[in-house]
Amino acid sequence: MSQVVVIGAGQAAASLVAKLRGLGFDGGITVIGEEPAPPYQRPPLSKAYLLGDMALDRLYLRPESYYGEHDITLRLGCRVERIERDAKLVLLDGEAIAYDMLALTTGSVPNRLPNAIGGDLDGVYTVRTLADVDAMAPQFREGARVLIVGGGYIGLEAAAVAAKKGLKVTLVEMSERILQRVAAPETSAFFRDLHKGHGVDLREGCGLKALTGETRVTGAELTDGTSIDVDFVIVGVGIRPDTALAEQAGLEIDNGIAVDEQGRTSDPSIWAAGDCASFPQGGGRLRLESVSNAIDMGELVAANMTGAGTAYVAKPWFWSDQYDVKLQIAGLNTGYDEIVTRRDGEAVSFWYYAGDTLLAVDAMNDSRAYMVGKRLIEAGKSPDKAVIADASADLKPLLRP
Repeated sequence: MSQVVVIGAGQAAASLVAKLRGLGFDGGITVIGEEPAPPYQRPPLSKAYLLGDMALDRLYLRPESYYGEHDITLRLGCRVERIERDAKLVLLDGEAIAYDMLALTTGSVPNRLPNAIGGDLDGVYTVRTLADVDAMAPQFREGARVLIVGGGYIGLEAAAVAAKKGLKVTLVEMSERILQRVAAPETSAFFRDLHKGHGVDLREGCGLKALTGETRVTGAELTDGTSIDVDFVIVGVGIRPDTALAEQAGLEIDNGIAVDEQGRTSDPSIWAAGDCASFPQGGGRLRLESVSNAIDMGELVAANMTGAGTAYVAKPWFWSDQYDVKLQIAGLNTGYDEIVTRRDGEAVSFWYYAGDTLLAVDAMNDSRAYMVGKRLIEAGKSPDKAVIADASADLKPLLRP
């Protein structure tokens, strides 16, 4: 009987193994995860779960009983030490698990502050795992002082939760503006105003010089020359693909674990999907950090493990919840040269164009603009900019053939 082993127990893994069973694969399936929890959603960790609006069991992607009912073995709280490709073995502590096909869905790991500037002090947290959020949750007391390092989506979402819970929030972003790496100045300005309106002390072009304290953080020295007192710190300075096992196994690495268009690595028996994997796109390679990519790529790999031979076509979309604003993003904005703004009351969207070609849409509390934009991008259609800018114009006719 064919044996599939999956290393990493996140969204991509859950999607992959469910698809395998859904396609009728009747061989053995083993999922190995370092965390003690079954596969769960990560996005709500820094939002609804941290706010206390989502119970633990609602985080789980599927009930724990699902795996047993579908003859999927979960090996949780287990760390894989190495992969022996020649013998087709995955080595755990004192145990070897054989595979015919192996899937790496190891995800990503958060960047941390160097110990030399206080990154190893107690009270310094990252937001990546359930354990991370459970550890920091008791710190979210009204009036507590939190420093958030990094003005990307993770940092901004944490700032929104902290502000809503009555904490005194300082957020520093070393770049000249928040979201600089991922969004247009217009989107940055929207969220800058939103956070300042909720009392966040938001400092752009300002970095962290050092954290202070004996064993636990008590303060921070910033690059603008100021010092602040803090009760705890949240670090949101990006993530990187978890390629350690792939590197140990000698697989090709290129901005993540390099896979072909079907999700296969440089070893034909090993596949990869999700945050950890980079795939061919437009003459180069692309790696996406998103739930949608983890689901779509996980399901594609499952299909190709069973012989489908299908190429991956990414349909990027993302979202972020901050206060009462839902940001929905469709497409990739790389290479844009113009932003077209559409504003209708509280709903606003920014449409990214390269010449006359629509690349992406950022929609704030505007689900219709997001839906239309996403479908247009996926269909390769680029609407007239004047129509987009006219808030009174109906967007739905743009979808007609």
